[in-house]
Amino acid sequence: MNTGTSGPSLQILPEGYAICRLAADAAVPQWAQRRNTSFTSVTRTSDELSILCPEEWMPECLPGERGWRGLRVVGSMDFNVTGVAAALTNPLAQAGIPLLLVATFDTDYVFVRDDGLHAACRALLTAGCRIEGKEHP
Repeated sequence: MNTGTSGPSLQILPEGYAICRLAADAAVPQWAQRRNTSFTSVTRTSDELSILCPEEWMPECLPGERGWRGLRVVGSMDFNVTGVAAALTNPLAQAGIPLLLVATFDTDYVFVRDDGLHAACRALLTAGCRIEGKEHP
C-alpha cells in the first residue's frame, strides 16, 4: 500500500458498533464470540476487557458506548508501511471528530460516531483517502 500523495482506500462497514468495558478478569461473554460479522475486537489488558462488536450483539443492560460506525483500510498492509494511522487520524482530529482506532494483523480500522460518519468521510476524502460503500457522501 502506498500512502504517498494519496491516502488509503477505505470501506464502510455495514453495521453499527458498540464498545463496552468489563472487568479485567471477566470471561469473554458468549454474545461476543459470534463469527458472523465484519468486525469484532476483544482486547484484554491488566486493567480491562474491552469488546467492540456489532451494536445489536451488546446486551441493552450492559453500560457502554453505542452508535459507532467503522471504516476498514482495504487490503492487507505490510508491517513496514508507515503513516497509515496518521493518514486516518490527523484529518479526523483536524475536523474535531472523535475516533477509535484498531489495528489487526492485516489492516487498520477506524470507528467514528454514527452521526459523524458523513463529516468523517468528507474529511478523509479531502485528505486524499478513497472511500467505498453505499453510504459514502
